[in-house]
Order: sequence, then C-alpha cells, then structure tokens
Amino acid sequence: MNQTIMEASHKNPPSEDRSTRTDEDLLLSYAKQCDRRAFEELVRRYERELYTYLRNYLGDAGLAEDAFQGTFLQVHRKCRQYDTGRAVRPWLYAIATNQAIDLLRSNRRHKAISLNTAAYSDGSSDALRPLQDLLPGNEPDPDAQLDSAETRDAIQAAIDTLPNRLKLPLILVMHQGMKYQDAAESLGIPLGTVKSRVHTAVARLQATLQGRLREAVALGT
Repeated sequence: MNQTIMEASHKNPPSEDRSTRTDEDLLLSYAKQCDRRAFEELVRRYERELYTYLRNYLGDAGLAEDAFQGTFLQVHRKCRQYDTGRAVRPWLYAIATNQAIDLLRSNRRHKAISLNTAAYSDGSSDALRPLQDLLPGNEPDPDAQLDSAETRDAIQAAIDTLPNRLKLPLILVMHQGMKYQDAAESLGIPLGTVKSRVHTAVARLQATLQGRLREAVALGT
C-alpha cells in the first residue's frame, strides 16, 4: 500500500530504534532531517487505522487507497508547516478527511456510503460492534429477534440515512475511538458541535433501529 509514498523520502540517518519515539518526534525528525525511517514508522503506525477509516467513509477500496496515498504525500509536502504544539493524530485525520472529500467531489459517481461496507466486503463484523451496541436495551434481546444478517442490514440502513455532517463525527468518535477534542480538530469545527452532532447521530440511529426491531418482532409474532 505504501510503496509510492515511500518514494517521497530519500535520506536514511544511522540506524536506531524509532518504534518508541512519539508521533510528534518522528514527524519533526522527518521535517528537519529528511529521516526516511521516521517517515516509514509514521506510515506503519497509521497505515491500517487511516486506511480503514477512509474505506469505511468512502465505501470503496480503490478510492480509499488513493486517499491514503494522497494523505501521506501531503504529509511529505507539508511536514515543515506542522505546528510543533499540535498532536499528530488529529492532524493526519484532518488531511485524510480533506483528501476523501476532494476525491468524492472529483468522482461524482462515487458516493459516501455505509460505515459498515468494508466490514461486509471482507467478511469481518468487528467494525459493526460499536454501532450494534446502539440497539435499544429496553427491547427484547436483538439476537433473539433478528439474525446477524438482518441486524447488519438494519444498522447499515440506519447509517445510510445520516447526512455526512453527522456521519463523519460518528465515525471518528465511535468507530475510530477518537476523543471529542481530537475529532473537532480533525474536522475543523468546535468541540461543542462535535458533541452535539454525535449525540444527534446516535439518537437518530437508535430511533431508526428501534423502529426496525419493533417491526421485525411484530412480523415474527
């Protein structure tokens, strides 16, 4: 996945263990010394996490790959503009989000789709767990009423109803495990706005899932 972006750096300072260094230290080392191994360590740390985020948001492996490559090319180009007082993780997510939005704008036939698309395509349901937990707790056990395929379909359909302004904060906070403050920095919006949008997104999902669960229970009686 990262062959292209590795070509962006060329110097290799003497070998040392970079795995214990902070993200911020690695980025500054690359910016000041063109330390290729520092750049590679950053890519290694965030390769899976950022690619998963991009694929979940874009719903397309090819677009996610392009956005991922674009993200680290931007890191290469903008590393000297990095504010030393800023955490690297939300900075990377801000770049990745902008890359994804730009790709969607330039590829009109592609639309941002369900958070769970990637999980279905590779047979894994791990990404569904946080959202599956949103199924109403005061109803009969969902697993007793719906099989796993129906549950996934209900979650996917519910997420599909969310506008991007609600979907993006939800993905960052609930799926990527990002703190509200970091999500706000990544999206360039106030902290209170992130909290409000996540709250609204969760409430909408719960209402939609509750309605679908009740329909399924009624049909089964």
